[in-house]
Amino acid sequence: MSYLLVVLAGMSVALQQVLNADLRTALSSPWWAGLISYLGGTLVFLAILVGSGRPWPTSSSLADTSWVSWTGGLFGATFIGISAVMVPRLGAATTLALVVAGQMLGSLIFDHVGLMSVPQHAVTPLRLIGVACVVGGVVLVRS
Repeated sequence: MSYLLVVLAGMSVALQQVLNADLRTALSSPWWAGLISYLGGTLVFLAILVGSGRPWPTSSSLADTSWVSWTGGLFGATFIGISAVMVPRLGAATTLALVVAGQMLGSLIFDHVGLMSVPQHAVTPLRLIGVACVVGGVVLVRS
């Protein structure tokens, strides 16, 4: 069931990028499309948080976070903006195949060095073959 949920999450990313590209075309701006996408997501998370009744973060827990942890939105905005521009140019499958290839390469590096709270997993020949298969998939999808 966990794998299915992750596959569905991946499908939602593909749909999100198609919707953002459509919005970008309608508004003539990837930045407006990204802002609207983030605003929608923010409202959903706010509703979930309010509805869950879970406590809000304390000032000490917020102060204990690394400043780097607060930069995730910058990378999300980069992803949304670039995808909104590239989906109409390359197509959804090619754009997202390239995104997945980038995610695999980045994840392999982050695992290898144990970046922040990511458990360390060394790069092995088998893991490199797996990334090569993903990159090969990009080539096949692009054709």
